[in-house]
Amino acid sequence: MFFGFNIYSGLLLPFFLQGVIVAAVLWARRRREDTAADGWLALLLLLFAVRLAQWMLGFAGWYDSHDSRTTFMFYWPFSNWLAVGPALYFYFRSLTNQEFRLQRQHWWHFAPALVVLAWLLVVFGYDLGWWHGLQGRPLPAHFGTKGPLASWADYQPIGLLADTLGYLSVLAYAVHTLRAYRAYARYLNDNFSDTEQLRFRWLRNVLVAVVVGTGVTLVFGAVNLFITPLNYVQSWYDYLFTGLLIYYLSISGLLTGYRLAALRFQLSADIAASPAPLLPPVEAAAGASNIVALETSEKIVAPAVLGLPETSVSPVVTVASVQSVADATVEEPTETAAEPDAELTRWTTRLLAHMQTARPYLEPELTLGELATQLRTNTSWLSRVINSGCGQNFNDFVNEYRVREAERRLRDPQFRHYTLLAVALEAGFNSKSTFNRVFKKLRGQTPSEAARQL
Repeated sequence: MFFGFNIYSGLLLPFFLQGVIVAAVLWARRRREDTAADGWLALLLLLFAVRLAQWMLGFAGWYDSHDSRTTFMFYWPFSNWLAVGPALYFYFRSLTNQEFRLQRQHWWHFAPALVVLAWLLVVFGYDLGWWHGLQGRPLPAHFGTKGPLASWADYQPIGLLADTLGYLSVLAYAVHTLRAYRAYARYLNDNFSDTEQLRFRWLRNVLVAVVVGTGVTLVFGAVNLFITPLNYVQSWYDYLFTGLLIYYLSISGLLTGYRLAALRFQLSADIAASPAPLLPPVEAAAGASNIVALETSEKIVAPAVLGLPETSVSPVVTVASVQSVADATVEEPTETAAEPDAELTRWTTRLLAHMQTARPYLEPELTLGELATQLRTNTSWLSRVINSGCGQNFNDFVNEYRVREAERRLRDPQFRHYTLLAVALEAGFNSKSTFNRVFKKLRGQTPSEAARQL
């Protein structure tokens, strides 16, 4: 029988087939839509599926068939943990930066995995190419299905060393990627007003699952090596966990949307501090084409700011300070740059006036780049204005306006017949779930609770 079905091989087979089929679908989508992340996820799925295949085929009788199938089991690279960590890391990089592509300097991450594959190729070439193929000598081990070099390697610590280094590699890459994920979360809050579809919380769970899965494999290996040898059935549960991981990766990857062209997360820029301080647009105008010339709108800011209602002013900026700065902004800019604090305050005033008059927060997918374009400045300076001048990140800053807009509509009798979803959409939120989460975060209660009190 080509494949022996039993409870052990039969339970692993669906996970293996799902991993291979979904990997093929993801690879086709990668070629069709030029989404590099799909390619990395396909590689991850194949690595886990191939690892699972060793125990699945073993329980299906391939080790005991004493033919070419048995020889295949001895020479195929079923497990290469040294490739899992880099693949997971580059999947994260591609998912969070749509412009990321593998460069020549990135290949060193896969050097250890390639060394393992090269060693297996040497063993295969010697045993089946030189010993059995060219010299015509029979394979000496396991009923004539295993060559001399593969038999010798079984008694050497080569496989144990490669697996141990692989486990450590997966843990190191997973921890590093989790740190990068935290930096990515800060990047989202600083650049996007609607982050629900961009947070990839499932990816964080995948990272944790990979760490747990590697830990499970380490425990099985330690028990087998130092406590008591495990039989094939006892080790089978380790591979069952790999099957569950394949299932989770498959579903998550297929459901991930790629309308994310705005994602430009740069890992080094988010983790490492910038060595040079940010300059206000007036000071950087000579070297940046996307910086504003302040003369075009200085005079219209003052009257707009003087009439700002209380709800349009950030808690960090008082009405009195805004009014005093507004009077100062009527003056024409001079050749000498203003003091950094004064320039920051002036731009904070300008930003608040724009939020009040243009109401850009009503656009559900407003980004920092779009708001910077409206103000004719750059994202670095605008981010500093929001963080330092308003005391918030971009996400909280914009959503504060949306929550206030929702509260205004909930108080207005003409909106009494509106559902909470309608109020959320009218206020600039993209979904009711985002509305509930943000409202709870900023007000400490749900929108429905607030509506009952108004």
